[in-house]
Amino acid sequence: MAEWHDDCELFRLMREELFTAVVGDVLDAMGLLAQFLPAEIRLLDEQKMLVGRAMPVLEADVSGAVAEGTANPLSVRPFGLMLEALDDLRPGEVYLCAGGSPDYARWGGLMSIRAMRLGAAGAVLDGPVRDTREIRALGFPVMARGRYAQDQGPRGKVVDFRLPVRIGQASIAPGDLLFGDIDGVLVVPRAAEEEAIRRALEKVRGEDAVRRALEAGTSAAEAFRRFGVL
Repeated sequence: MAEWHDDCELFRLMREELFTAVVGDVLDAMGLLAQFLPAEIRLLDEQKMLVGRAMPVLEADVSGAVAEGTANPLSVRPFGLMLEALDDLRPGEVYLCAGGSPDYARWGGLMSIRAMRLGAAGAVLDGPVRDTREIRALGFPVMARGRYAQDQGPRGKVVDFRLPVRIGQASIAPGDLLFGDIDGVLVVPRAAEEEAIRRALEKVRGEDAVRRALEAGTSAAEAFRRFGVL
């Protein structure tokens, strides 16, 4: 039976006891081998941790903020559905932006303010971020493929949100669990999360016992024999 009753308790447990390496190891053992997003996606503030439910957003490159006479009515709307996607964030969700090129920022300071007001848990971007100083000062957890001030406006639009997306080798569905720290960010599919988090908690608590044994002078071989973890 799970140690948590709701997402608030789950997120607190993960922040207090877990880290991405141990959860990733457990997912590997469960046969889920493509759960980490690309290594280039990193925290703006390495002291932060990101835990929340994915709200996937799909970005597409364009040439110009407005294009008349196309088959898609979004073409005449600056940013496409970006503002609607941002305003649709719910408490505990992470704005997860997939698609588009690395040539413009997907997120900034004002978006962070709005997301915080809505109770969002963070943002993960398969592209750059800007307004870095402001976001760090706000304390909002953001993970991105670097920092770049060039604006999204005439270069990209959000074309859909709350849909399954793919970033690198990882597939992410709405509501999947996202977990990020200084070593990267991974996705835990909702169907596997109870077993994965339970096993990760068991593993990290076992590693704590091994750590204490090693600090007390126990050999690595003896510690592994006793605890089955190293």
